[in-house]
Order: sequence, then C-alpha cells, then structure tokens
Amino acid sequence: MGVLDGQAALITGASSGIGRATALAFAREGAAVALLARRADELKRVAQDIRAAGGRASVHPADLADREATRAAVEAAAHALGKLDVVVYAAGTNLPKRALAVLASEDWDALVAANLSGAFHVTQAAVARMREQGGGLLIYVSSGAVQRPDVSGVAYQATKHGMVGLAHGTREEEKGNGIRTTVLFPGLTETPLLAKRPVPTPPEVVAQALKPEDVAQACVFVASLPPRARVPELQLLPAGL
Repeated sequence: MGVLDGQAALITGASSGIGRATALAFAREGAAVALLARRADELKRVAQDIRAAGGRASVHPADLADREATRAAVEAAAHALGKLDVVVYAAGTNLPKRALAVLASEDWDALVAANLSGAFHVTQAAVARMREQGGGLLIYVSSGAVQRPDVSGVAYQATKHGMVGLAHGTREEEKGNGIRTTVLFPGLTETPLLAKRPVPTPPEVVAQALKPEDVAQACVFVASLPPRARVPELQLLPAGL
C-alpha cells in the first residue's frame, strides 16, 4: 500500500527530468498515472518502466502550447484514469540566448507558450473535470528563481512568476469546489535543462544540485495530504548551495 494508493494523477513534462521522476514516484506510491508531453516515444518508455514495475500508466502526447490539443489530451487522460485527483505541471523549458540584450521576440513568445500558456491550458481543462467530481489538486513546478532572482533569463523568470499567479488565482476562484493548488520552488536541479545554459555549470556545482527525484518526493508529499490540508507554496533548495 503506497501513500497515493487509489489516486489518479496527470503528470505533464513526463518524458524527462522532474516530470519523469514524478511519474515514476507517483506510480511507486500506488497512483495510476497519465503521462503528457510532446515526445511520444519517450512517454512510451516511461510508461513501460511503470508497467514493468506493476504500475498503471497511459500515454497522451500533445504540445501544451496548443490549447485544443492540450484540452483533448487532458480529457483523454481523465477518461483513461476514470477520474483526476492530481495534476502536476512539470513541463517547461529555457534557452541559451536568454539575457535581455539578446533575447529574440520569437524566443520570448516560445517560452511564454511552453512555460505559462501551457500551464493555463492544462489548468483550464483539468479544473473543469475536477469541478465536476468535487475536488482535486494542482501542483505547479515553478523555480527558485522566483524567490531568489538569478541570471536564468527574463523570459524564464517572468513565466515562472506568472505560474504563481495562475496557481493562486485558480485556488481563490475554485476553493469552493474543493480545488487546491501548490507551487513548488526548486533550486538548482540536475535535469536536461542545465544543458541549455549559455555557460556550462561547473561539475562541482552540479554535484551539489538537487536530483529530479527530490522534487518528485516533494510532489508525493503534497499529494499525500488529506483534502482538508493545503500547501500554498513549498521551497526546496540544495543544502550546500
């Protein structure tokens, strides 16, 4: 019996990094999971790993920047799961040319689409289902850069700040329907996103970073709480940095 036994969770960004680790962690704790990201082949590999360990997983590839494709994928996921207890928004990206002086307008648009509009599309579709069933939890993986500004780029920081507003605004509007939201603020985490930095992160710094599994465990903790409890925000930082 896992702490999430009987729950149904939709994990976005599930093809790699924090999303993948979260999908695996939820499945180990007994949740049925639906996997959502663009890369169908990678999602299938994650699903195979979950099923091989005795878990339940379904695959729903979609570009989260596409509102209609996202809506259809969320509806398909809810149908496959039978309900939608938890959504974890772990999708997101960044780019090397991120400084204000070199940031192209099309790159700004791309980051807003992937990091913020995608979160809105998933939220709107998921909340509609949660409202019908009388409750649910949405967990948004933001960034430690929100609370401690850094040089991760103006577009990245703006979209991660926007995610906070989306989460808190959704909770205030939907709390009467039993819907809760949590924003996670992980610090430096060893994910494929590090490869998109304009300057490589020194190995000795990466060695002290969080692992995706650490963030996944934070998501499991929040999802394991009873509906009477909510965690508005949770900061998770590397101990040595």
